[in-house]
Amino acid sequence: MWDVLEVTHEGTSDVKRARKQALIQEYELFHMRAGESIAEVQKRFTHVVNHLIGLGKTFDKEKLNIKVLKCLDRAWQPKVTTITESRDLTTLSTIALFGKLREHEIEMNRLKEQENGERKARSIALKTAAVVEDSETDSSCDSEVDTLNMLTRKFSKFLRKRGKEKKQQTKRYTKKIDLNSTNLTCFGCGR
Repeated sequence: MWDVLEVTHEGTSDVKRARKQALIQEYELFHMRAGESIAEVQKRFTHVVNHLIGLGKTFDKEKLNIKVLKCLDRAWQPKVTTITESRDLTTLSTIALFGKLREHEIEMNRLKEQENGERKARSIALKTAAVVEDSETDSSCDSEVDTLNMLTRKFSKFLRKRGKEKKQQTKRYTKKIDLNSTNLTCFGCGR
């Protein structure tokens, strides 16, 4: 009965060998995906390594740490260089390494949000004094809807002014001609 359960859940030796080869290939080709967070990388990496350990493959800390650092994308290169130069990768656990990377990711996200907030504040600074006075009474003066409405009003006002200016320009260059008048002369013949 034990043999039947073992084959059912773990597979035959051929199945184990095939699974092990597939996992080794996945381990060797392991890279951080675009837009993936460190937590997601850690989850995928731990999954592959744990399955390989379950199938009898052994790893030392340094090889695992180097693999993690090499799988990160170009944006992580400064942190990777710092860790490799300042830490002894033979004694550093993989969990501690991922902890350092998560700490760095949190800090980078905080800085990115701060920069986005500063950009948004700069774009809102373009409001005129009259619009700011009107919007101070509203409780939602900083919302994007108010900003969009303000820009729409300003653009409409600009188009109306531009249309009036064009009408005035065309009036300057055109003479009013009284077609009922008898003192009209032909340019071609002079009559």
